[in-house]
Amino acid sequence: MAENTIQEGNRKSLNFIEQKVENDLAENLNDGRVQTRFPPEPNGYLHIGHAKAICLDFGVAEQYGGRCNLRFDDTNPTKEDVEYVDAIQEDIKWLGFQWANVYYASDYFRQLFDFAVRLIKAGKAYVDEQSAELIAAQKGTPTQPGVNSPFRDRPVGENLDLFFRMNEGEFEEGSMTLRAKIDMTSPNMHFRDPIIYRIIKHPHHRTGTAWKVYPMYDFAHGQSDYFEGVTHSLCTLEFEVHRPLYDRFIDLLTEEVDKAGDGFEKNRVYDNYRPVQTEFNRLNLTYTMMSKRKLLQLVKENVVSGWDDPRMPTICGYRRRGLTPASIRNFIHMIGYTKYDGIVDVAQLEYAVREDLNATAKRVAAVINPVKLILTNYPEDKVETLDSVNNPEDPSAGTHKIAFSRELYIEAEDFMEDAPKKYFRLTPGQEVRLRCSYIVKCTGCKKNEAGEVVEIYAEYDPQTKSGMPESNRKVKGTIHWVSVKHAVPAEVRLYDRLFMVENPSEEKDKDFHELLNPDSLKVLANCFVEEELKQAKPYDHFQFQRIGYFNVDPDSTNGRLVFNRTVSLKDTWSKVKSK
Repeated sequence: MAENTIQEGNRKSLNFIEQKVENDLAENLNDGRVQTRFPPEPNGYLHIGHAKAICLDFGVAEQYGGRCNLRFDDTNPTKEDVEYVDAIQEDIKWLGFQWANVYYASDYFRQLFDFAVRLIKAGKAYVDEQSAELIAAQKGTPTQPGVNSPFRDRPVGENLDLFFRMNEGEFEEGSMTLRAKIDMTSPNMHFRDPIIYRIIKHPHHRTGTAWKVYPMYDFAHGQSDYFEGVTHSLCTLEFEVHRPLYDRFIDLLTEEVDKAGDGFEKNRVYDNYRPVQTEFNRLNLTYTMMSKRKLLQLVKENVVSGWDDPRMPTICGYRRRGLTPASIRNFIHMIGYTKYDGIVDVAQLEYAVREDLNATAKRVAAVINPVKLILTNYPEDKVETLDSVNNPEDPSAGTHKIAFSRELYIEAEDFMEDAPKKYFRLTPGQEVRLRCSYIVKCTGCKKNEAGEVVEIYAEYDPQTKSGMPESNRKVKGTIHWVSVKHAVPAEVRLYDRLFMVENPSEEKDKDFHELLNPDSLKVLANCFVEEELKQAKPYDHFQFQRIGYFNVDPDSTNGRLVFNRTVSLKDTWSKVKSK
């Protein structure tokens, strides 16, 4: 990516946000401070798109010696819950970031209410008794000016009285709103007397029933930035059209702060200061739905097992699937930040995951579609202990012990009775190497009444043990195995893309249920893993040799391990897509 931060020797290429921060520092804006914030609404679980914002907000602050606060945008109590507050904090920490302070928009409810009262007194806000539908119709179109509300010139005293009574709970939800009086003819639709307060009688998760009116996002966001001392308010591109209104409300607020003599100016943390909003592109992934509303629908309809279902694009879902914090951060670094929206191939995320797990994951043997291999000339009671390399990418990772015996489990696909010419695995009369052990020669098989292979027979060559002189004898195939006597039973869950189309959000004419991939989850209940995994803990990562990267699911019990496939060893989806 051209705009991504990269290293070329000692020269660093900055993305456009880093360049802006450096320019601001050079001009000593805001006294040379850098302060950002990550402001999620606690109405759901964070997804991979939020991870991009987290990496930017916390990364910029860290890079320039500043601070990043976590601020919950809790201005709509009907959708918010403490469960989401706790989950958001857990996800941020898991990604490897730590906030300077935790704030809430509700911390500023009194200041915001007082600011609204000042706007009413200055003739810059009024109470409107029209329905939301009528207000929207009166706003006009981008080419047609809006129509003034019949309540626009209501006397200041009456507006104040009604606003206070709105907050006392005298009026029903939807019966009244407070609107900023700006310009109903403005070419900017957001300036056409926007609603800044509405009535909500639902208890708030922090303030209870203390408030009956709640500020709208556009009114609360910039003012919260101001009260906290945020210097760089970083938002996704859909907020670019809101920026003029953001600036207008900051102008009005600073005017009130500058002229106040009654303590209102104490809301200001810093002098000679003004927050500035900058927008960057949001993250859209192929075969992925980011809409919180639709993700919630998937959860409620039990299409997925919950917010942390490994097919979900949530941070907790990715964590359960086996993605690592480093792989997500590296992926965000790869795609960078720009001023235009696009869609990123999910294969790039999977590439970042493979790169990280290849360097860190322990190699183990697992057989997910087992069939028994019997070495007919191997002593029945003999058990050998062999060394298996933990990670060839990391010599310091050492080795672990694996047991070898007469009866082994191998993958059913590693045997073919009537094999084509270039089949280099087990077939009658052909030799293969069993990983870390011996060369064996297939002598035949046994089938059940249905014609299915239930046992395979082979003879081993005792002179070909790995490390012995004869072990250098070349054979074209190597397969993995697990000793039957030492195998640990396991369930393996093979996850794939949740949607069948590249951009499900663009399929407006279809019910999104029609776009779901029926093969997004396959459960294999009759699998075996090597004894080394007996003590594996939830979220431990492994490479199942020749199969893919897996991690231990929290559903695991002492008697039965459950593994989730994180990613395959190679990108196979591109081949499927091209057919």
